[in-house]
Amino acid sequence: MFITNSDYSQSKFVVVPVPHEATTTYGKGTKNGPAAILRASEHLEEFDEELGFETDKRSGIHTLKPIRISHLASRTSKIMDDRKIPIILGGEHSISAYAVKAAAAKYKNLSILHFDAHADLRDTLRGSKNNHGCAMRRVYEICPNLVQVGLRSISKEEYDFARNNGQLNKMHWAQKIELAEKIENQLKNNVYISFDVDVFDPGIMPATGTPEPGGMFWYEVTDILSRVCTDKNIVGVDVVELSPIKGQPAPDFTVAKLIYKMMGYITSKS
Repeated sequence: MFITNSDYSQSKFVVVPVPHEATTTYGKGTKNGPAAILRASEHLEEFDEELGFETDKRSGIHTLKPIRISHLASRTSKIMDDRKIPIILGGEHSISAYAVKAAAAKYKNLSILHFDAHADLRDTLRGSKNNHGCAMRRVYEICPNLVQVGLRSISKEEYDFARNNGQLNKMHWAQKIELAEKIENQLKNNVYISFDVDVFDPGIMPATGTPEPGGMFWYEVTDILSRVCTDKNIVGVDVVELSPIKGQPAPDFTVAKLIYKMMGYITSKS
């Protein structure tokens, strides 16, 4: 579906594959994530029974050829300038800051909604500030209005940073997810969504390099997304850290359907 795409000029959503992998710290394979998502998307049902329409026909989806991380900020800016919504497929989580930088330059009152098992707030990891474990620290430096959902792993360094900066108040732990309303109320009007697939419980998302037990499930996630995507102005999305497993297509399909579902929720607002 994302491959058999509509004309750029007629599309609301622009899919940007970024198969970047340089700093993964446990399991490998995120560079294969975008291609796996695109393949799985070809098998999605176009009609969304929850929303009552075919999202691709109502809004249009255009898929670009894969790009390098060094081109992501400029490409994101161009898509936003064209009044379209970038849907960025990672690749590892370090790509997010490049897209957020473009979003913050264009949109005032910007918030980041971050789904992840990990806080990703380290300043450096393994000698690099651009490690995927530092992804949200780099994002926070660009846009400090960061709301994090599904967390269940944090270092003492990250915890101390979050406590000292008030970020603890905007961390929603997987074992006690608050009502979607509370999460939504912490967000400003313009929202960029960064979705690390390891926020899901590894029982349904084993295909990720840093799995953590005790994660979220499909309807917990979509309940939050449906509310935020229909009540806020979603300016961009990235979905990262899928490491496909040969012979196990279910995780790839789950991620593709999640992306299509987000597109549908955004479309339902218009």
